[in-house]
Amino acid sequence: MNNITFKNFEEAGQAILRFLHKRFGFDLWMITRVEGKEWIVLQSEDHGYGVKPGQVFKWADSFCSHMVKGKAPKIAPRSEDIPLYATAPIGKQVRIKSYIGQPLINEDGSLFGTLCAIDPHTKSETITQDIEIIELLGSLLSKILQAELRQNEHLREYKRLKTKAFRDGLTGLYNRRAWDEFINNEEERCKRYGHPAAVFFIDINNLKKVNDSLGHGVGDQLIQQTANVLSDTVRSNDIVARLGGDEFVILSMENNKAGAERLLNRIIEAFAQAKISIAIGFSMRHPSRGLLFAAEQADKKMFEHKRQIKSECF
Repeated sequence: MNNITFKNFEEAGQAILRFLHKRFGFDLWMITRVEGKEWIVLQSEDHGYGVKPGQVFKWADSFCSHMVKGKAPKIAPRSEDIPLYATAPIGKQVRIKSYIGQPLINEDGSLFGTLCAIDPHTKSETITQDIEIIELLGSLLSKILQAELRQNEHLREYKRLKTKAFRDGLTGLYNRRAWDEFINNEEERCKRYGHPAAVFFIDINNLKKVNDSLGHGVGDQLIQQTANVLSDTVRSNDIVARLGGDEFVILSMENNKAGAERLLNRIIEAFAQAKISIAIGFSMRHPSRGLLFAAEQADKKMFEHKRQIKSECF
């Protein structure tokens, strides 16, 4: 790895995984993200297990869940000799006879994920002497990750402040052009770092009736009021856009399902207080399908909600 420069966390991770496979062997090396109960594979150097980036396992089933708590060793040449590893559910899913693991840490000291390896054969006890290499490379990856996440946050903020071409003239929210850019950029970040994210679709009920009966001026006021309710209700790092007409969207970044459900309830309550009838649907990003699929699902759920509201009116 001498004289190698890395452009980003992804490149550094790939180089480190290749180096570690060459140095220690092991059929599978991974960089993972822990998100709630999920253990997400971000990168893999696979030589026999068939594990690919985007795959999701149960965190509690893994060897790593015990390793990060300090209850089991970072290097286990014979993992079956370690009771917690010998009884871990993941050992029933794949054949594991030896293990290496190292936590990856966020800037605030919380757990991001792990750098880890498994192999279907036992290894020599001498590999335990190289624990400093594993810890050093894990620390290096953590530092690169922390720096890159800070840089990305600044870049994201810069893109928020882009020219008027990305703003909706009536509401001041982001427009469809900005939405397309944000969701594509955020998908790349989610794939790289395993961040959770949710997409919401919101539609004003009966806007056409308001326009026809009270005029487009009143309809425009209703659209602006809807935009204000959304802006006042979402989290500070959420993206709110108007796609056109009566359709609004929210990209709720780095938000898990529990947080997204809380946001959904806040939005419903806020519109009830504002006496504005809306249809709403949301969907979580799944690591194997991405944000565009989540957007499609949120849109479908919104239309289902709209049909339900119409049926209740008759």
